[in-house]
Amino acid sequence: MAMISFALIRQRSVAVVGGATQQLHSLPRYHGYFAAVRVFIPCIFLFLLWLVGGEAVIENLIISGLPDALKSTNSEQISLVLNRIQLAVQHGEQSTSDANILAAAERYSSLYNKGLWSTFWLTVAIGLTGYYLSKNRTQANFRARNNFEKTMSITLAASSFLAIVVTLGIVASLIFESLRFFQQIPIQDFLFGLHWSPQTALRADQVASAGAFGAIPLFAGTFLISLLAMMVAGPIGLFAAIYLTQYANQRVRAVAKPVLEILAGVPTVVYGFFAALTVAPMLRDAGGAIGVDVASESALAAGLVMGVMIIPFVSSLSDDAITAVPSSLKDGSFALGATKAETISQVLLPAALPGVVGAFLLAISRAIGETMIVVMAAGMRPNLTANPLEAVTTVTVQIVALLTGDQEFDSPKTLSAFALGLALFVITLLLNIAALRMVRKYREAYD
Repeated sequence: MAMISFALIRQRSVAVVGGATQQLHSLPRYHGYFAAVRVFIPCIFLFLLWLVGGEAVIENLIISGLPDALKSTNSEQISLVLNRIQLAVQHGEQSTSDANILAAAERYSSLYNKGLWSTFWLTVAIGLTGYYLSKNRTQANFRARNNFEKTMSITLAASSFLAIVVTLGIVASLIFESLRFFQQIPIQDFLFGLHWSPQTALRADQVASAGAFGAIPLFAGTFLISLLAMMVAGPIGLFAAIYLTQYANQRVRAVAKPVLEILAGVPTVVYGFFAALTVAPMLRDAGGAIGVDVASESALAAGLVMGVMIIPFVSSLSDDAITAVPSSLKDGSFALGATKAETISQVLLPAALPGVVGAFLLAISRAIGETMIVVMAAGMRPNLTANPLEAVTTVTVQIVALLTGDQEFDSPKTLSAFALGLALFVITLLLNIAALRMVRKYREAYD
């Protein structure tokens, strides 16, 4: 509808002035743009409103219409009934023989279809209204460009506000759930404890019935694997960027840069298979040949493969940062008698420092957040060690393990995942702050 509105209103703006487009205040395409956004934005807003709140409205209607035998004030029981109804919607009588559930499922399907079609026709009506209003305003003196830019400014501001709200919501949810966790487990035990075993016992009289939530082994494993990955990706990625921008000819660059960036498109599960089936056995066999005990799942295997995976992040962004340095700086350095190596180390890299640091930060964040390679190559055993030849685990792997399957969100075991997420968020934030301060201190700015 938006595309059709653009074409029709653009054509109408030309027809209004008899083809003399110089009489228009704004170019014909701006009249089309104005009509397109007047159609698209209200329609997509209504559609998103249905996606976000439509199912909740239907569920409330279903709950209010349930017979007394199925009604309850307990939220968990209500959720269970809704799950049974949704299973009945998908599988019919195969999922249940309860007549009340089947009747509620039939009503659910009916309301969902009615809501979907109502949203569709209301969206069409709103789109046609937007087109009609735009058509009436298509005149020679109509400031289409100004109105279009004003609408886009409001839309962009709303998008920015939404991004901020979502970010604050994520942080607030982490903080809220983490506070619930710290009400049950002391924060000092979490931050400084040396043993991680969140599996609670079935009986209160068993050993470690409350679990152990010392996160130091997880932080140590995350730091160890990330450090190994950056020891591989940092130098190789930066040197590759320097070579491609300063030494390689255009033919080599045209081939090497795309091939290098293909690494970023390989799924992480493929890297995980490569680490588990190739790299880890190779390291174990090599260690056995020289009398060194290397675990079949080791931090070294995960770190090496992860480093290969994040090489493109470092090389591509560093390449862009070095290329963005004005060529006049390079020419001036050569004119003063500096060698190419001196120009790179003393002029180009200091000028490109913010971009290079940003590349390293992105790579570190990618390494910290990686899960699949660690699961397949380093294992899931919390192990407080600095030996890269032993098996370790990371924060993200434990978060996945804690939130997999049916979990009770009142137990310390499940709530500990949010505490781990909050700790990871704080660590990443501190890394960004430290990087910004380093850039401000060592960056060389040129006019």
